[in-house]
Amino acid sequence: MERPSLELNLPDTNEEGKLYVVDSLNNLNKLNVCPDRCQQVLDEEEKHTGGAGENTAGSNRRKKCLIFTTFVLTLLFGLALVSFVIFLIIQTRNKLDQISSRLVSEKKSIEELKKMHNMILMHLNQSGIKE
Repeated sequence: MERPSLELNLPDTNEEGKLYVVDSLNNLNKLNVCPDRCQQVLDEEEKHTGGAGENTAGSNRRKKCLIFTTFVLTLLFGLALVSFVIFLIIQTRNKLDQISSRLVSEKKSIEELKKMHNMILMHLNQSGIKE
């Protein structure tokens, strides 16, 4: 037994009209395939989803919102990391400046000690005290 083809040559209509026709054909096919009990389940499903077009649009909107939120959070996380790295660089530079200033002051102290040592040796040599 041959089944009639559900393919139709639809005239150029807007997208909503095409979706309505396809949805109607799907419902008609379900009526032919499903018994009466099954139709009640299908009606309940349609009530919960609110129609296929609305569900798809809502899903796309949620996906876009999720992608946008993920993008914003990623940017904020990257900004926080960059700020932390800049903070560490500044702290390291400050510590290096402190260390270099200490080294310069220690170098001056060592040079002064060398001068004092040389002066003491000259004084000892002049006074005639020998080791």
